[in-house]
Amino acid sequence: MTTTTALPAVRFHGSVEKPLRLTVAELRALPADRVEVSFDCLAEGEQRHGYEGPRLWDAVRAARPRIDLRGRKQRLRFLLTVTGADGHCAVLSWAEIDPDFGGQRILLATSVDGAPLDVAGPQLVVPTDRCGGRYVGGVTDVWVGPVAPGLPAPETADVCEITDLPSQLPR
Repeated sequence: MTTTTALPAVRFHGSVEKPLRLTVAELRALPADRVEVSFDCLAEGEQRHGYEGPRLWDAVRAARPRIDLRGRKQRLRFLLTVTGADGHCAVLSWAEIDPDFGGQRILLATSVDGAPLDVAGPQLVVPTDRCGGRYVGGVTDVWVGPVAPGLPAPETADVCEITDLPSQLPR
């Protein structure tokens, strides 16, 4: 008996016209960028790595987000949540990836230090972050949607949940 293991895929959903799933191989077919980064990992100290893969901007645009790109201000209402297989989640603003605003080189990396991530799944790479908290490994979901007063909240299964805030937060 032959067992086949499905390769990890990223689900792009939310306010998109074309919800889709892309494997690492399919992400690799998008225009690639390469970044050399250094960040502080709480558990392992300073990390230095080279990542390659498509910009998050290009990958999200493949799902055709329901955002009017002709205007500017309305784009600022949109967020992206990126979730990994382990449940780790990072939130980004649309302005961080949009070339008309921050235009950051945020990647869905398909390789790290030359090693392919086909089995582990892509990794979110935020090169401007000094700590590695928003580096999400084994990305499984990218949700795109508006967040503004008066708009319905997205389903809790589609976004990150804040569950364990320290009691020492300033009030």
